[in-house]
Amino acid sequence: MLNLSLRQLRSFVAAARHLSFARAAEELHLTAPAVSMQIRELETALGLPVFERTGRAVSLTTTGEYLLVYARRVLNTLKEAEDTIARLRGLQAGRISIGMVGTAQYFLPRLLALFRLEHPGVDVRLTVGNRDQLGRQLHDREIDLAIMGRPPRELDTRAEPFAANLLGVIAAHGHPLVGERSIAPGRLDREVFIVRETGSGTRAAMEAFFREQRITPPAVMQMSSNETIKQAVIANMGLTLLSLHTLGLELQVGQLAVLDVVGLPLKRAWHVVNLSSMTLSPATEAFRYFILERGEQLLTDLFAPTIKEAVRR
Repeated sequence: MLNLSLRQLRSFVAAARHLSFARAAEELHLTAPAVSMQIRELETALGLPVFERTGRAVSLTTTGEYLLVYARRVLNTLKEAEDTIARLRGLQAGRISIGMVGTAQYFLPRLLALFRLEHPGVDVRLTVGNRDQLGRQLHDREIDLAIMGRPPRELDTRAEPFAANLLGVIAAHGHPLVGERSIAPGRLDREVFIVRETGSGTRAAMEAFFREQRITPPAVMQMSSNETIKQAVIANMGLTLLSLHTLGLELQVGQLAVLDVVGLPLKRAWHVVNLSSMTLSPATEAFRYFILERGEQLLTDLFAPTIKEAVRR
């Protein structure tokens, strides 16, 4: 065990999180063969396999499951040491690990770009996951902050709203309901809906709206990304419920439209979330304050004209 390297542990933890060497390589900015080599060297040092391989699919062995617990502890302890040293050094440098839901990718990179203009020495690692995945990453201390709509109830977290998040029913521009005013929710009961995967906050919001309105669409198609869903809606495969922050060019060029459904758009909030028990580094605290102070204005600058026009229609 003393011969294991930090690089091997990081490769192992990333591969265990994704159950994919290729996706672990993307996260670590390595090649898939490099990750495979690190895992092989780790297994050689242990004398036991940590993954079972079936074709391209991998799963943890019993040894791997036990090692994962301790590997996370080692990496979390090192992260705490880095944060402590960063506090002593001041905010000249540091590393932030941020997780975001897929919808946040339409604005969070711009916030990060502005933040790094003011703090160029801060290194940022950004990952994307659905609400459930971010909850697990917060619990395992794999990320410092999460940017999400609905904070996880099962964790003791500090969740602070920083901007409004409006969700509406989206249709292809040629859909028969486009242009109608004050559409009764019951009329959606005969429409096919395209939804995100289980564990997505957007899907949870849609299902809650269906329950409240007693709507049971005749068919539901599941897709794993907002971009794929938008393309399916543009192809007139069905309707969807999405954050209006995911729309922009598609509304401007007339590919998509927001339906004027009574009771919509749903008004939610964007939150910055961290574990209550976790002491944040100076760099992480600086970004937390930055998004709380600047996030709402940035989203207003980016999306207010689009949202205003979409809701007006």
